[in-house]
Order: sequence, then structure tokens, then C-alpha cells
Amino acid sequence: MAMKNITLVSSSWVLFNSEGESKNLELDKYSILRRLRIHARDLRILDPLLSYPSIILGRERAIIVNLEHIKAIITAEEVWLRDPLDENVIPVVQELHRRLAVRGSFLEGLGEEDEQAADFPFEFRALEVMLEAICSYLDARTTDLETAAYPALDELTSKISSRNLDRVRKLKSAMTRLTNRVQKVRDELEQLLDDDEDMGDLYLSRKLSRNCSPVSISCASNWFPTSPAVRSRVSRTSRASGISIHEENDVEELEMLLEAYFMQIDSTMNKLTTLREYIDDTEDYINIQLDNHRNQLIQLELFLISGTLCLSVYSLVAAVFGMNIPYSWKENHEYLFKWVVILAGMASGSVFIWIMTYAGHKGLIGI
Repeated sequence: MAMKNITLVSSSWVLFNSEGESKNLELDKYSILRRLRIHARDLRILDPLLSYPSIILGRERAIIVNLEHIKAIITAEEVWLRDPLDENVIPVVQELHRRLAVRGSFLEGLGEEDEQAADFPFEFRALEVMLEAICSYLDARTTDLETAAYPALDELTSKISSRNLDRVRKLKSAMTRLTNRVQKVRDELEQLLDDDEDMGDLYLSRKLSRNCSPVSISCASNWFPTSPAVRSRVSRTSRASGISIHEENDVEELEMLLEAYFMQIDSTMNKLTTLREYIDDTEDYINIQLDNHRNQLIQLELFLISGTLCLSVYSLVAAVFGMNIPYSWKENHEYLFKWVVILAGMASGSVFIWIMTYAGHKGLIGI
């Protein structure tokens, strides 16, 4: 009885078919695993409560996409997008509506040969939308950071204050976090581009076509029973069953797609690198200014110590002559007071000038 009362936690998904039609669903993870036939560890990657790095995984029946806030499962004819009501995911939902619907209506007006020439795998069309969305999102965040950082750095160089230092510190922390996010997406795209086998795993339509023989076209129903788009692709592939092994292993189409967005994310990374260098240069400039101020304070301290030393010598002479001790040479020599004061002052001044000259000769002060 206790097992029956367990309530499975449902998550929000939006489902797109190959024609761009969508449907909002509330499903628990076991329902998703049964419908998509993926491993639980793959679904765990898309859990927003767990901190998984950005990754694109090619499985036998699906592509697992975890790019920041974009968490999706792409099959040969469907796209499952998690948390469609999230403010950062809503533009992706709208773009999938537009791209997939336009593509579907475009193919309806083409002949069979033209449709085959213009055909672009459904999974790549969906993946392109997500790559474009995440690259644009990160680039926009970088532009916002640049807009805030450069004026703050310029203000700090003109006036060093606690407020400006704290502002730059926060901007530098934000830049570090953003750089790590961009670096993860860039590394994932670079890893895919470096491995043709990983790129080949993303060709879901090719896998489906390869697994379906001309005689047994019903195998499409084992994948997606209600998919006219997949049946059409399988039918075309069956009629052209003489595909060579070279064509089967060709990943140029996907490679061109990934290279385009790798260049875009690499450009964003270069912006952040330039910003980091600007911050480092500003920090060096601030340190130079602080060192200069510190040197000026040391010089002032040297002046004060030298002056204090000379006054101490003068005070010593005054103290000696001010002692209340009877000396015979004091009697009838009142003029000595004038000469003692003058000579003591000249001696103290001479000592001060000698100290300053020596410090200047050694380069301790700028005179």
C-alpha cells in the first residue's frame, strides 16, 4: 500500500514533430524512458537540479542536448524540449515552431527529386536551432558584460576608490563565470569536430535508413510508428539502396554545421579574452599607480625623518646650554648665545642638505 501512494515527480516538456506541430506534456521520467527508449543516465544529464557540463551526445535512437538552459532530446522525427515556459527557453520554442513549420510547408510544394536534393536531416535542423540559440544567448551576455565593464574600468583608472574597485571586482567575477560557460560549449563543439565517429553517431536518419532494408520497410514502425516523414525518408533511401560505404561515413554536412557555430562561439570567446586582457592591463596600471603613490609616501617619510633628525641635533645643543649648572665660561659671555643659535642652525641645515643630496645621488628620491 505504501508503494501505491508514491507520487512520481513530473516535468514539463514540449514535443515537436517533423511538421513543426507542438504539444505540451507533463510526464515523469519513467514515461519518457519508455517512449524514447533511452537510458536513465542520459535523462539524468537533463536534470536542471544536477550540475552537468554542456554536452551533445549521440545515442542509437536520440541525440541528448544539454547546452546551458537548453535541455532537449532529438529523435529522427521529434524534438523533446524541457521547461518550455522558462524565459530563456521560450525563444527556442518559437524558433523551432518557425523553422520546422516553414520546412514542412516548403517540402510539400517540391517534387520527389527536388525534395531529395533539398532534404536536410530533421535532427540537424532541430540541432541547428539550439546551437544558434545558445551561441546568440552567450554572445548577448558577453555584449552586456562588455557594455558594463569597459566604462567601469575606465572610471577606475581615472579615480581609484573603494566603490569603483568593488564594482570592477563584481564584473571580473561575472566575466570568469561567463568565460567558463562559453569555454564548455566551445570545448564540446571542438570535441565533436575532432571525432568523425561522434559526428556519425548524430546521424539518426542515416541509422534508421541503414537499419531498414528495402524488403522490410515496416522496421520504421519499430522506431516511430506514426511518422510519415520518416517513412518517406526510408522509402527514398530504400529506392537508393546502393549507397557506398564512403557515403555512409560522410559527415561533411554536419561538420559544416558545427564549424559555423564553433566559429561563432570562438568569436565570443575571443571577446571575453580581450576583455580579460583589458582587465589585466587595468590592474597593472592600478598597481603602477599605487606603487608610485607608495614611493611618494616613502619620500615624504624620508623628508620628515631627516628633518626630525636635524631638529634633534639642534634640540641637543639647546638642551646642553639650557642645563641649570654653573659654568665659569658662561659669565660675561652673553654674546655666545647668538653664535650658538646660529652655528647650531647652520649645522642642522647642513646635515639635512647632506642627507637629501646623498638620497638623491643614490636615487632614493626624485630631485
